[in-house]
Amino acid sequence: MIFQDPYASLNPRMTVGDIVGEPLVVHNISKGKERRERVQELLRVVGLNPYFVNRYPHEFSGGQRQRIGVARALAVNPDFIVCDEPISALDVSIQAQIINLLEDLQAEFNLTYLFIAHDLSVVRHISDRIAVMYLGKIMELTGRAELYESPLHPYTQALLSAVPIPDPVVEEKRQRIILEGDVPSPANPPVGCNFSTRCPVVMDICKEQEPEFRDVGDRHWVACFRVE
Repeated sequence: MIFQDPYASLNPRMTVGDIVGEPLVVHNISKGKERRERVQELLRVVGLNPYFVNRYPHEFSGGQRQRIGVARALAVNPDFIVCDEPISALDVSIQAQIINLLEDLQAEFNLTYLFIAHDLSVVRHISDRIAVMYLGKIMELTGRAELYESPLHPYTQALLSAVPIPDPVVEEKRQRIILEGDVPSPANPPVGCNFSTRCPVVMDICKEQEPEFRDVGDRHWVACFRVE
């Protein structure tokens, strides 16, 4: 797993070598010289100097810290990595570097990412398939191109209408969907569809029954009574 906050997810009392090497200790993969060489190789893979192993997290920038977190995630040669908003705490210029690093590593090691994010531009750039969630439930699931070109769920449509477009002519003609009301408590969700209290096209059945999450064709899944 790669965590959201590179400042809070690295133990300040441990050196970089100990942080990256900890998974190797926990899973009893290697020790001694072999472990040190593996840690140095992991730092090299993520673009850091392999001789930084004896430094502490406070000696690194935010982007460098996140690279350390990526190296730690790679330590056990995973097939699947959960990326929990791995760039949201970083400056925009650094975000691009980390995204490019993740894409390069994905190609090199044949990785699968579960990438959790709120930035829809980043989601579009890095994803193959996208799941849109609201209040803990998946509202829509489909391929990247299909979602951005033909969103079916009202919540997805509202989300995408909020993404700024760098073309003043297109932006002026586009209709923004404004959702009213507050997000309900996840501990006490509404009866029926979770989105029923804020949906601009809500029907009576939406407030009574939970819509089935179903495939409407071409592996495009959606949970909405209005979608045929």
